[in-house]
Amino acid sequence: METIRIPRIMREISKDLRAKGKSIGFVPTMGALHEGHISLIKRAKQENDITVVSIFVNPTQFAPGEDYEKYPRDVESDKEKLQTIEIDYLFLPDVESLYPKGYSTYVTVEGLSDKLCGKFRPGHFRGVATVVCKLFNIVRPTRAYFGQKDYQQSLIIRRMVEDLNFDIDIVVCHTIRHEDGLAMSSRNLYLNEQERKSATVIYKALQQGEKLLKEGAEPLDVKLKMMEVIKKESLVKEIQYVGVFDPETLDEAKEKQKKYLLAVALKIGDTRLIDNLLVEV
Repeated sequence: METIRIPRIMREISKDLRAKGKSIGFVPTMGALHEGHISLIKRAKQENDITVVSIFVNPTQFAPGEDYEKYPRDVESDKEKLQTIEIDYLFLPDVESLYPKGYSTYVTVEGLSDKLCGKFRPGHFRGVATVVCKLFNIVRPTRAYFGQKDYQQSLIIRRMVEDLNFDIDIVVCHTIRHEDGLAMSSRNLYLNEQERKSATVIYKALQQGEKLLKEGAEPLDVKLKMMEVIKKESLVKEIQYVGVFDPETLDEAKEKQKKYLLAVALKIGDTRLIDNLLVEV
């Protein structure tokens, strides 16, 4: 595994690999790697000649007062995991190399970025789209891999790739869960033992919603039932959204359809957690 810190060098390496006909699988991360990340990286290795992983905690996707400063960072541990998997390149830029003084260009995907999480994290998806656009231009991957847990993010990135004519395949992989159903997330590290147990209510609500949809229930009734399940958990501090949505537009589903997105965002203590399920009826 070779660690590259300078964008220009990473770009030159990628250019040379592409010229040799090598396919590049890319997994962009913010570090604090867990089994969810590892599953993406292993798939990238299986499907490509070369695997590149980036670690960059992107400041532009954190709103004022969010957890940018305390976001989990353990680069040495991450490096050990990546060496064990035997990736080819770790791209590890610093903030100044991606956002130099005077930086003023941003990417906004309209129509999707202001829904669901976008309502509660202003500017978040502008930051995500911008940094992913930059990383794509530097790494020039054949395929890029994202987890379904961040469904809205993957939908926005796919739209950006289509709209800006990137020659990249976006691969969205299944959410990896702990045995009790909680979706793996770097932010789970914030939870104390009791909060960690309480967090399982998210998947319970999603499972209940899936069951009802498959039984033919109306979307609004499903939403109310999911809300009821979550409200029984006393450590849930704030429910930002719970509901049944169209998986393409992210609008709330009003009538029965063939595919649904069940999605939840809430806070347990000070920790914001999200999860979702795609349901076909």
